[in-house]
Parts: sequence; C-alpha cells; structure tokens
Amino acid sequence: MGTASFRTRARGLLRIQNQLVRECLAELLSTFVLILITLSSAAQKITSFETKGDLLTSYLAGALAVMVGIYTAGGISGAHMNPAFSFAMCLMEKFPWWKLPIFAFVQTLASFISAGAVYVLYYDAIWHYSNGTLTVSGPRETASIFATYPADYVSIANGFLDQVIGTGVLMVGVMGILDTRNKAVPKGLEPVVVALLVLSIESSMGSNCGCPLNPARDIGPRLFTYVAGWGPEVFR
Repeated sequence: MGTASFRTRARGLLRIQNQLVRECLAELLSTFVLILITLSSAAQKITSFETKGDLLTSYLAGALAVMVGIYTAGGISGAHMNPAFSFAMCLMEKFPWWKLPIFAFVQTLASFISAGAVYVLYYDAIWHYSNGTLTVSGPRETASIFATYPADYVSIANGFLDQVIGTGVLMVGVMGILDTRNKAVPKGLEPVVVALLVLSIESSMGSNCGCPLNPARDIGPRLFTYVAGWGPEVFR
C-alpha cells in the first residue's frame, strides 16, 4: 500500500503539465529514435564492408524507423520528426506557424544527439574502418554514416530538384494517408503505410543524393561530424 502511494506521488511530481513541453519532449524522443536507427544501419553497413548490411537493409531500417517514431509519439506531438512535414502542416493550416521554429529546432537537436549516440555505439568500428582518419571522401570515408552526400556527377541544381521531388512525394503521400475523406487506412496502421511510402521513395530516388527527405536528419548529424573531427569539409 505504501509503495503504491509512493508511486502515485512520484508520478504526480514527475508529470509535465505544460502541453508544449510535452509535445517537444515527444518530438525529441521520436526523432531521436528515428535517426538513431537510420544512422546505425548506415554505420553497420559501412564499417562492416557491407558484410553485415547493404543498401536494402539501410532502406528497410530507415523506413521502419519512421514507423517506430510515429508509434512512439504520434498521439502526443504528431511525430512530425521532419521540419518539411511541420512546414507542410502549417501550409495546410493544421499546425500553428509559431510552433514551426520550435519543432524544427527540437528535431535538429534530436538528430544531433542521435548522431552522437551512434558515434559512441560504433566508435571502435568507425576508427577501425577508417584507419584512424576521419574523412569525407575516399575509400575509407565515414562521414556518409551520418549525413547524405550527392554522387560526384550530381550538380547543385539537380541535387536541389532531387530533394524537392522526393520530399514532395513524401508530403503528398503522407497527406493522402492522413486524409479521412480519402480511401481510409485501417486505424492504427497509418505508421506502417507511411513506412512503406518511405521505403518506396528510398528504393526509387536514393541514388542521386542518398534520399534524406528531412532537413533535420541531414543538418543535425552533419553539424555533429563537423564538431566531432571530420571538419569543415562536411559542408563542401
């Protein structure tokens, strides 16, 4: 009886009443999970010389990570996990504009923290694979574990168009899935369908720029690599 009473009091003290703080923490957690799984799949693929993972496993992990993130916080913050999605929701008047910079900051912060967690998780593997040198290019580069880089033949204009089209398809698909006036997805399975949408885009539009589709997913980890030793070349 005393233990139950203590737990009740503890829950009351730890419960966060402010709705915005609750949403930000939920968004932080869901984005952290999304990027942690996504980057870990890349780290496993690269540092194992693709013996314990390949392009398909990376795509699957990234898509399933979206599903896990939505199930983690979809009922609290909406699990945007992506400034582009938050922006689209603002345009559709389904999300207040004043929350956009707050969510974008939280999503980017979560991505930065996730990159740090992956670096710690794969620290030995990264340094072993890279022969003790953190590089952005070359046969033993490791920067692409954390951020996406365009293929050598892709121009800035083509890379920009690539991301506009890929992210646009993602936004249109998600909006269609969430539209209750459209052909309904069985309740509770929306995250699974969104994950399949992400997988289809990755499998068809990933060769040019790596298919980030998410500014926070790219900027946060890229900033981490800049401060962690890869240097300013990560922005070139």
